Amino acid sequence: MKPMQPFRLDGRVAFISGSRGHLGAAMTRALCAAGAHVIVNGRDARALAGFAAALAAEGHAVSQAAFDAHDVDQIRNFFGALPRLDILVNNAVAMQVKSFATLQPDDFARTYASCVTATFETVRAALPALKAGVAASGEASVVNIASMYAQVSPDARLYDDPAGQSPFHYGPAKAGLIQLTRHLAAELGRQKIRVNALVPGPFPAAAPPGFAERLAQRTMLGRLGRAEEIGGPLLFLSSPAAGFITGSALMADGGWTAW
Repeated sequence: MKPMQPFRLDGRVAFISGSRGHLGAAMTRALCAAGAHVIVNGRDARALAGFAAALAAEGHAVSQAAFDAHDVDQIRNFFGALPRLDILVNNAVAMQVKSFATLQPDDFARTYASCVTATFETVRAALPALKAGVAASGEASVVNIASMYAQVSPDARLYDDPAGQSPFHYGPAKAGLIQLTRHLAAELGRQKIRVNALVPGPFPAAAPPGFAERLAQRTMLGRLGRAEEIGGPLLFLSSPAAGFITGSALMADGGWTAW
């Protein structure tokens, strides 16, 4: 067996919500590069079609599913008609940055619903397709994208404007997602469906130089994550290389939460 074979996804079908985002696009490309047929998702049908066309032009196997990954009816309609799924990546989240003083109950409800409720409904709706994936390849994998702020609180001292820090409704919702991950792993393990959380740390799409340096110094590696570096951990959890790993939360944070 060649050393890298356990990380290959040839012949497998993957779905990733929020496929076009900063980390979503990097994760999508990692799955594509490993040989999976990737179903890309987002609400903007035209932008999604352009993204899918660009991936196809690079030689990747892709299809597109334009729907709101937080809408329960749309979740059930799409996954109920999907014949097979080997890898499910729950990545999309609904969250608006607001300060401590301006947050409203609806903000908490919307973000929790997008992180926890929508993930639960997606896994349940996709279960027949995931079972078909198990029948075809021997296992299936669910990866829920959490955040280091599910584990630690933001340090407001790093911010020029403390109102711009990771908001109060985001981390608690992501913490709930990690606990849901454990529950789903326990429920589905005997059916050969693994469920894990991937927990990114500081991967900003853009940050002013001074702020970026302050963030970087909070990591053990002294730098920020590059978007493409999220691909390896996702590929590991998605592939047979992680065949005995379920119910886990894999940190990808440069050591931020290990101080």
